[in-house]
Order: sequence, then C-alpha cells, then structure tokens
Amino acid sequence: MIKLVGLLTITIAVFGGFHAAGGNIATVWQPAELVIILGAALGALLIANPAHVIKEMLTQLRAIARGKPNEKELYLELIGLMRTLLETIRAKGIKSVDDHIDTPQDSLLFQDYPLVLKEIHLIEFITDNVRLLSIGQISAHEIEAMLEQEIIAIEGDLKRPSKSLAKIADACPGFGILAAVLGIIITMGSIDSSITEVGVKVAAALVGTFAGIFLCYCFFEPLSSAMAMRVERDISALECVKSILVAYVASKPIILACDAGRKSIQLDAKPSFAHMEKWLEEHRPDTRREAA
Repeated sequence: MIKLVGLLTITIAVFGGFHAAGGNIATVWQPAELVIILGAALGALLIANPAHVIKEMLTQLRAIARGKPNEKELYLELIGLMRTLLETIRAKGIKSVDDHIDTPQDSLLFQDYPLVLKEIHLIEFITDNVRLLSIGQISAHEIEAMLEQEIIAIEGDLKRPSKSLAKIADACPGFGILAAVLGIIITMGSIDSSITEVGVKVAAALVGTFAGIFLCYCFFEPLSSAMAMRVERDISALECVKSILVAYVASKPIILACDAGRKSIQLDAKPSFAHMEKWLEEHRPDTRREAA
C-alpha cells in the first residue's frame, strides 16, 4: 500500500504542478516517445542479463507489489520450525529428520509452518544446512564461516536484479535524449511548416527528455532500491537460521539458540523474548507430527 501511495504522490506532484503552472496535460502524452524509451530499456535489460536474473527480477517485483503483511508471524514460524527440527535431532538423532529435509513440501513437520514453506530460498537454505549436522565433528566457528560465505553468495545473486534495474534507471535519461533527438529529426523534416506545427513537434520531442528523467528518478530508481531492501529483509531470515545453527552446534540450550536467531531479526519484525517463548509453547507440534 505504501508503494502505491508513493507512486500517487509522485504523479500528483509532478503532473499536478505542471497543470497548475498552466501546462496542458494532454501534451505530455506522447506514446511514440514512451515506446522508444521503454523499448530501448527493455532491450538493454534483456541483452545485459541472463534469463534467470530476469525471472528473479519479476519474482521480486511481484513480492514488492504484494508486500509481507505477516512478516512477524513468518519469523515466529521460522524459529518454531528450527526449534522443532533441533529438538527432534537432539532427541532422536539426525537420521530422524532425513525424510523431512529431503521433501519439505510433503513433510508434516514443515507443513505446520506454512508461511516458511512458501519461502523457497529460505527452505533450501534450511534443508541444505541442517544436513551439515550429519557430517560429524564440526565446530561452531567452522559452520559460522561456511554459512556466512553462503549468505554472502546468496545475497549477491539476489541483488543482481536490483543492480540491473538501477543501471537501466541510470540509462533512462540517455534513452530520453535519444527519443528527443529523433523527435528533432522529424521536426527538421518539416521545418517549412507553420510555426505552430514546428512548436508542437519540438514540444513532443522534449517530452522524450522529460519521460527519460521521470522514469529514472521517479520510477526505476526507487523500484530498484525497494528490491534491494526487500532482499536485505529476506537475508535477515537466513541470518536468523545461521545464528540458531551456530548456537546449537556450540551446545547451547535450544531456547537460547532460538534467542540467538531472534536477535538477528530486523528491529521492526523482531519479537520480544517473552513473546517468542510464549508463542513457541502455544505452537508446540503434536506428538503425532514429530519425526519418526
């Protein structure tokens, strides 16, 4: 919702101010200029990026549009899932969760935490790294270093779409100049027309420059920043899992391991220790759903 409010604010401020100054809004509508700018931007985006980056960009854009209204509940479910997995491992051994981490979508244990199950990257990170516990002797600082490197790599990959979109934003003023130059070329072809007609064509050409600057600073640049911030919030969930696993390997009590994960959550989504502890007690899985 706040993204929509921001977009409406920009639109009203820019075009409302133009109209208040005596401008005719209809003169800004130049479809040909937009086709040139947006077409060049899309083509450059496709040339510069592999298919998986484009696909991830679309996924992140949809995530921004939807938002995460249940983010606090997501983190509580994440801590609850990790608590259940680690309690099961400590009580029955690592082999007891093999089936669950091999097919999490079919696991009753994972299905108790539906918000987490929807996060594909998070589920992959959990299942891959819970398997590390079966390797044998591994120290807390060793697993911490391994997970930190993996998180850095994941963050780099997930931020590639936002960086690509930022580059397109930077290029949009240039695409606007391109559209304006083409408009001036058209104008020069009809220089012997009336002054009014030449003026209209020059105005249409200048709309290209305006559109390029507008798309850069009022649309693509804020959108790329929102994507980068969304990735940082997603990475916070991975940091939470890392902290829990490191504390568990260090032989901390599971509730303290969960609290270590809680402390790595971003402030606006972080539950208090009392809230976390109460939630974990209220949502302890039924014994029928514990690992065999």
